[in-house]
Amino acid sequence: MNAVADLLQTFRADPYARLLGMEVEDVRPGWARVSMELGPQHRTFHGVVHGGAIFSLADAAFAVASNSHDRRAVALSVNVHFHRVPAPGRLVAECSEEHLGRTVASYRVEVRDAQGRRVATMQGLVYRRDVPVADAEE
Repeated sequence: MNAVADLLQTFRADPYARLLGMEVEDVRPGWARVSMELGPQHRTFHGVVHGGAIFSLADAAFAVASNSHDRRAVALSVNVHFHRVPAPGRLVAECSEEHLGRTVASYRVEVRDAQGRRVATMQGLVYRRDVPVADAEE
């Protein structure tokens, strides 16, 4: 298998991503798009989409993009800003690499709703290990 196929297989086996209904739409080195259809399981008792669901989607795109170079990457820090309550439908998170160093890399994620409105932004920093994604175990 190639590195992207291994990464997609690893993501699809992730129980949390499956629980929330996340799907990787596209991935290339340093970039990823992950989405999920919003449903009642993503809502708070106030009836709005839970910030944790939005964060989880952003974090998933961050994980896929940061591991797309076939080196194990683990988050060191993230900072998320919520801008608005999303419209019903599909949420899409796109993650772009801003800096790729030997051991540290930084990323920016934008989450948009079904109307294309920005719902949240996230900045993330990862530590990169010299271990292929498929071979790494913690």
